[in-house]
Amino acid sequence: MSQDGKSLPGTQGYGTEADDLVERYESLVFEDLYRPVLALLPGQGRALDIGAGTGRDAAALARRGFRVHAVEPTPELRRHAQRLHAEPGIVWIDDGLPDLARVRAAGGRFDLILMTAVWMHLDEGERSRALPHLVELLAPGGRLFMTIRKGPVPAGRRMFLVPIDPLVSQAQAIGLTLLHRDEFADRLGREGVTWTMLAFENKNRV
Repeated sequence: MSQDGKSLPGTQGYGTEADDLVERYESLVFEDLYRPVLALLPGQGRALDIGAGTGRDAAALARRGFRVHAVEPTPELRRHAQRLHAEPGIVWIDDGLPDLARVRAAGGRFDLILMTAVWMHLDEGERSRALPHLVELLAPGGRLFMTIRKGPVPAGRRMFLVPIDPLVSQAQAIGLTLLHRDEFADRLGREGVTWTMLAFENKNRV
């Protein structure tokens, strides 16, 4: 849901499928998924998990000592997450991209921003709007990790092809440095689906 109670376009299809998605999402392990960039994780600090889904990654970060703000705009997924991962180190927030209005209004910056399978739900205009907000929320020296899906769009979902090179250029133009880029096959074995993983560091000092 958005701040005015309306569903965000990128959440289309997730509410009705939430019960079926839980087992699939929870079958993946954070340490396996993010193995290529685990060495780039900041030390304990504040983390923002955008599109936190069932809470798998937020819980993994909390276990590593992060104070996690988990953003999930789909209430059905958020309820599952709060049931499955009741760690005291997680604060759940009903908010979403491109504006992250509630997170930004609360103030503060984050040492880590994580977006797993989120960015491709935004169209080009929304991505252009969202990227500066992410930099605004990222502490100097903070890290931004994202995984981006490519391939067939499931029925009832809203997804877009994200050209990776222009994204990297846009990120670099506003002070992010690319630390890692990786391409990998779908961990759930879905035909035609591949992923790109990107890790950035905020070089802005203010």
